[in-house]
Amino acid sequence: MAEIILNVDVRDGVGTGGARATRRAGMVPGILYGGDKAPVAISVNEKDFRKSLYTGKLLGHLVTLKYGEETQPVIARDVQFDPVTDRPLHFDLMRVDEKQTIKIEIPVHFINEDQCPAFRQGGSLEVVRHAVEVKVRADHIPEDLIVDLAGHKLGDTIRWSDLKVPADVEPTIADRDFVIASIKTSSAAISAAADEAQEAEAAAEAEVPASEQAGDEASEG
Repeated sequence: MAEIILNVDVRDGVGTGGARATRRAGMVPGILYGGDKAPVAISVNEKDFRKSLYTGKLLGHLVTLKYGEETQPVIARDVQFDPVTDRPLHFDLMRVDEKQTIKIEIPVHFINEDQCPAFRQGGSLEVVRHAVEVKVRADHIPEDLIVDLAGHKLGDTIRWSDLKVPADVEPTIADRDFVIASIKTSSAAISAAADEAQEAEAAAEAEVPASEQAGDEASEG
């Protein structure tokens, strides 16, 4: 994964007025916190910020913050957007050490749905957790948690233990093998199963030799 570098400036104006002035200047206001240092009000060029944001590699990943010649590894914890224009309004960065173990939510992605016979039978995927909070070293944060649906059947329950994750990634829920998703049997699936059974029965009857059918009818007479 390519390293993301955010070039930031320390801003003097804080509060609503200061944030508005920062946005008018083409910057996105933010706050840097964590570690053993006091919070610092910062800003970043909006175009650069959008570019980093829309790669999908900013939120929840280790990012290098650069101020002049100084650099600091950080985690982008939150970005607030304008509900109408979707313009980034504010962001939060947390200072970390690259080897520090942190808690962070990782998105869950489902693959190979086309290789899951349950969906061809009318089953539906019911997602319980779209993301899972894990404990992991800051420089080992996975892109996502993958659920491979290939081969799963109707009624299957997919749990944490079914995921293939690196050994150093641990869920913060440690007291149970919690559910990620399940494949539900829908009314369509029940109907499809019934139709398949009827077709199989009809096919079996069609394979009975005519002589045997005639014998059965004679014995009945």
